[in-house]
Parts: sequence; C-alpha cells; structure tokens
Amino acid sequence: MKILIIFNRQPYDGTDVTWNGLRLADKLLDVGEDVRIFLMNDSVDLARDVCKPPVGYDQDLSRMLKDLINRNVEVKVCGTCMARCGIYKNQPYFEGAASSTMPELADWVLSSDRTISF
Repeated sequence: MKILIIFNRQPYDGTDVTWNGLRLADKLLDVGEDVRIFLMNDSVDLARDVCKPPVGYDQDLSRMLKDLINRNVEVKVCGTCMARCGIYKNQPYFEGAASSTMPELADWVLSSDRTISF
C-alpha cells in the first residue's frame, strides 16, 4: 500500500505533532508499507541541516527524517514554501529531500492509497 504523509507544521512548535508523524512513518515502514513524505508550509524546515532541536527537546526531528530517507522513503519539499515559510527561509535542503511543486503533490495524492496530514 502507498501511504503519503503530508507535514505542515513547524518542526519544533511546542507540540509533538511532527515527532509523532515521523514515528508513524517509521512504524509503517516496519510493517512493509510504501511511505512517501511531502513537506509544505513551515514543515519545510525539517529538511534543512540548520534546523536543530531547541534546548530541552530530546528528539532530533531532522535526523529522524534523514533516517527515513536512508530507509528509501521519498521526500519532496514544496519549492515555493522554501522561500515563503519556516524560520530558515531560503536555506538549502539536505540531500535526499527534493524540491517539488503542487502538481507533483497532486500526483502523489492521486497515486496514494492513503493520505495523512500532520
């Protein structure tokens, strides 16, 4: 089954929403599902090396995303959001996170069996 997970929130927004979404992706992979991730809005910071956990937060969310990429999860990042959103506007994405477009997201939604948004 193809599962698309769309992230929208700033990685470290005072909640565990992004962390829980990444954990879900990991567990879906563990049971053999085909997981894809699309980052948009403020979640684009997740795919930037400059994004680090705040003091006192015990999870490195960017590291978790890199670990998913290393498990062959395809990650696309909204190219328009790169310049408009996040704390680290215009900072580059790390390797394995490809700049993408809304038409590509639409294709992913249509070709997925399930779409989940965080």
